[in-house]
Amino acid sequence: MASKRILLLGGHGKISLLLTPRLVAHSWHVTSVIRDASQTDDILATVEGDRRSVDVLVSSLEDVKSQADAQQVIDRSKPDYVVWSAGAGGKGAPSRTQAVDRDSCIHFIRAAADTASITKFLLISYPGSRRTKAPWWTEEEWRGTQEVNNGVLKPYYPAKLAADECLTAIASRRKDLHAIVLRPSRLTDEEAIGRISLGKTKASGKITRGDVAATAAELLNSEARGWLDLLEGDEAIAEAVKRVIKDEVDCVEGEDVESMIQQYS
Repeated sequence: MASKRILLLGGHGKISLLLTPRLVAHSWHVTSVIRDASQTDDILATVEGDRRSVDVLVSSLEDVKSQADAQQVIDRSKPDYVVWSAGAGGKGAPSRTQAVDRDSCIHFIRAAADTASITKFLLISYPGSRRTKAPWWTEEEWRGTQEVNNGVLKPYYPAKLAADECLTAIASRRKDLHAIVLRPSRLTDEEAIGRISLGKTKASGKITRGDVAATAAELLNSEARGWLDLLEGDEAIAEAVKRVIKDEVDCVEGEDVESMIQQYS
């Protein structure tokens, strides 16, 4: 695949720090968006050799209040692909989660969709970000998911759901935009194993951040699109990605896509 320019939003997050060198390994250029200039050295330390493959852009996503604000960041970085791996991280009031995980993300989705040169948008979410029971889940799994969404993730759940649904709706309008919602389960900092369960997985499990980063890079280097749940598993990452593309796996199954389109597109 020809060299691409990647806009990585939330560049100092743990997944992003692991993803950056994988993107550079594809001979792609990364613009890593961070909120604090003191994080710059951490970004540059992830790449060996020619650091010209990485730019650092200091811009707080919390300050993105409109599509026009997001467009300014896009215009500065001129990306082909956008990766959203950002979030409030549970810090601050619920209003901060809404401002970053929902509003800022949606502003970037809309700005990206209105930028013809952008052909892929990968959004990091989680398997429980859905309104109805996944058809392949058990009732017990769904009850457990609802308990988490209405408990510890109560501020986070509606924010992530809104962003996931907006991207899905927008991509239905712009058919040439590959919208990828990668939905890893409980994240760990254990050593990556390189083997995953991708697509219609169990409702819960774990996955290393390293394997999330590797999967995201593989998906961006493919023709994948749609919602893809991600857990630790037995399948090699490259083979898993090929399978979900071949079988047209999309975990949006069971959700009301038409309602998403009516609300967001």
